[in-house]
Amino acid sequence: MLSVGSIVWGVEDVPRAIEFWCAALDYEPREAPGVDWAVLVPRQGTGVQIALDLADTPAASGRPRHHLDLYADNQAQEVERLLALGAKRVERDYPPDADFVVLADPDGNRFCVIQT
Repeated sequence: MLSVGSIVWGVEDVPRAIEFWCAALDYEPREAPGVDWAVLVPRQGTGVQIALDLADTPAASGRPRHHLDLYADNQAQEVERLLALGAKRVERDYPPDADFVVLADPDGNRFCVIQT
């Protein structure tokens, strides 16, 4: 079973984005943020997480900077199921400890499947 774990928002300045989105949505960092990554959660406890990811391209570049992180209890099984539904693997260099697989839907929109 998959669930939406986070909406990942590509930003050019993570601290500035933390300040803005926390004030705009009454969110707070889930844990101490890094310079290139932060996860924000609702102060009231329930709701969708927003992950802020340092973007390597400006918003005006036309390259998508937002995607979903889908949480999976059995990542390998879910990846195979999604591939059978028409998803495609996205080639990339993964870090050795990666807990995610990047896929694209039939329209080319990218998303990650995260092992929880």
